[in-house]
Amino acid sequence: MCQTSAIMEKSGVEELLLENVTSLEFVEGGLQLTSLFDGVQNLPEAAVRRIDFAGGKIFLYQRGA
Repeated sequence: MCQTSAIMEKSGVEELLLENVTSLEFVEGGLQLTSLFDGVQNLPEAAVRRIDFAGGKIFLYQRGA
């Protein structure tokens, strides 16, 4: 199984938000991430900046920030 991590980029700094992400859903106003062990996490105003499929990383940012 592929292990994917969600990382929030803030002012050039990367912060690990969630490991073992199994799904990402675009919901009204932001994103909803589901993790294998941590359940569901809603991220209002979050958006995808880029995805590194080879590295297993989803890079996010806060819209309007």
